Amino acid sequence: GRMFWCFWAREHLRICPQEYTCCTSEMEDKLSQQSKLEFENLVEETSHFVRTTFVSRHKKFDEFFRELLENAERSLNDMFVRTYGMLYMQNSEVFQDLFTELKRYYTGGNVNLEEMLNDFWARLLERMFQLINPQYHFTEDYLECVSKYTDQLKPFGDVPRKLKVQVTRAFIAARTFVQGLTVGREVANRVSKVSPTPGCIRALMKMLYCPYCRGLPTVKPCNNYCLNVMKGCLANQADLDTEWNLFIDAMLLVAERLEGPFNIESVMDPIDVKISEAIMNMQENSMQVSAKVFQGCGQPKPAPALRSSRSVPENFNTRFRPYNPEERPTTAAGTSLDRLVTDIKEKLKLSKKFWSTLPYTICKNERVTAGPSIEEDCWNGHTKARYLPEIMNDGLTNQINNPEVDVDITRPDTFIRQQIMALRVMTNKLKNAYNGNDVNFQDTSDETSGSGSGSGCTDDICPTEFDFITTEAPPVDSDRREVEASATQPGWSLQTLLIIFISLVLQRQWR
Repeated sequence: GRMFWCFWAREHLRICPQEYTCCTSEMEDKLSQQSKLEFENLVEETSHFVRTTFVSRHKKFDEFFRELLENAERSLNDMFVRTYGMLYMQNSEVFQDLFTELKRYYTGGNVNLEEMLNDFWARLLERMFQLINPQYHFTEDYLECVSKYTDQLKPFGDVPRKLKVQVTRAFIAARTFVQGLTVGREVANRVSKVSPTPGCIRALMKMLYCPYCRGLPTVKPCNNYCLNVMKGCLANQADLDTEWNLFIDAMLLVAERLEGPFNIESVMDPIDVKISEAIMNMQENSMQVSAKVFQGCGQPKPAPALRSSRSVPENFNTRFRPYNPEERPTTAAGTSLDRLVTDIKEKLKLSKKFWSTLPYTICKNERVTAGPSIEEDCWNGHTKARYLPEIMNDGLTNQINNPEVDVDITRPDTFIRQQIMALRVMTNKLKNAYNGNDVNFQDTSDETSGSGSGSGCTDDICPTEFDFITTEAPPVDSDRREVEASATQPGWSLQTLLIIFISLVLQRQWR
């Protein structure tokens, strides 16, 4: 039998054309529910590519960076055990701490990279100073004085300065990029879970199911009709577009840095060789360094007779054996950074303009419309004929005259606004990372400049003082937290909203 009985209606239908109909108002309610589900699924399906891109690439990059750090630590340990033996083992925690702190920084910890590296070299100098002067006994205070000479005497040559620049830039870029992938993932996941308004549901029902009620089950909606319905239903999503495109551009810029000068792989791979080179420099300068320190910190007390045997320095002066390149560990996560970056750049470019093209992508689907080529034999909302109204432009305010969907253009979706703010904050971090700056430690380089004049802002958007809880998440295990995160949408305090408002006004003025 047929699904519908058709009759000249006395029925009062709320959505479909009255006169000749195959639907009861009860069926109309069911079909409204059906069209809501169908729409939600269409958006979910269409955004699948963008969502999986961010989910899978976040996982891949994160895995790669963590493995890269493990490999670097392992290869330094192997090489130093072979080269320096017991002396290294007795002092290995200095090196372990260095890697622990690098990992902590990468996973979102509050670590100031510059200070942390300075501490590492100061501690290394203290340990080595004792090893090259075993005939003396040094107190804690004396060693404290020794470490103050790290900068002035450059006992390790130029290695610390070069490494500091390379490590900070590369780690800032890597960490920020992975955070960007997290934010992209969260925003895409959240925004593609749509909850259509009653006005949108009416329009969807009229477009998708009224042909059945009119006894025209095989006639599909006209393409332009579909576009107006989708532009009305997805008006708020389209408003995300500007900020999303700026975010994607910033991600692409940092990706270029990852391939080029800020490549963390080319910094971490040979870090063992570089630190070893620094140790050799120290050995070669040991006489001058010791003389200068004794001059500045005073003559140390001789060690008790037992300790003054000269065996230690001989042992310590093991000449450094070059590391054979073929012993290098294989690249992390079975890939290389260049390969990962090339891949993500293609995918990021494809996800540009995603939110504003969403209506077009959905209406191209042959399950949904008759397609752009059929203009006469399609459902126009009333009957099988050409759809006459013009196509609306994108975004909320342009829906003021949308002929299909009642859109309240005075009430932007607060949830979408939150995602826009989260993207804006992330884009600013990315721009800073592109210039080698870390938003969290903007002022370390010049305390002298007084209050904030040297904040290192590299753009008209200065780092905002607060992070948004909505979509910001460090790259640790965030896949697991996704469910909880989206369940609890934090409320906004008045103060936060005020800060946002003021910062927006300021940005306007500076543009």
